[in-house]
Amino acid sequence: MKEEQGERDVIIETVARVMIPFIQLFALYVIIHGAGGPGGGFQGGVVFASGFILYIIAFNLAGGRKRFPESANTILSSVGLYIYAGIGLLAILFSFGAAQYLNYGFIPFTSHFEENRALGMDFVEMGIGITVMAIIASIFFDLAEKDEKQKEGEDG
Repeated sequence: MKEEQGERDVIIETVARVMIPFIQLFALYVIIHGAGGPGGGFQGGVVFASGFILYIIAFNLAGGRKRFPESANTILSSVGLYIYAGIGLLAILFSFGAAQYLNYGFIPFTSHFEENRALGMDFVEMGIGITVMAIIASIFFDLAEKDEKQKEGEDG
């Protein structure tokens, strides 16, 4: 990779530093806007993970691992799943025996049924987005590390 050759591409690093915050902001928009329009947690999570992938491509795999270690990846994937499942379980608890999983209107976030539904959908989309982002980043890290080990085996 770049560090083996001793080269640094300042243009790519600068463009990545400028673009990554905008990519992540757009991903958050897609996640939040997904409850009422096109997009959603899956699409936003993939876009958010693409920001991490751009960082790794621009700086290197070791730098990406420092910024996003495996422990953080595991925690985020679990938290996203817990948010999704937790909202569903809250809907069951507050539906008073109707057992309506992910019927957000029953959860008492506010006093209005429609606002409760909107907030419930937003929370579910955030949970999906967090989980998808962590899993896509994990898949990329695994593939990149496997490729790096194969290259080391060929060189050695």
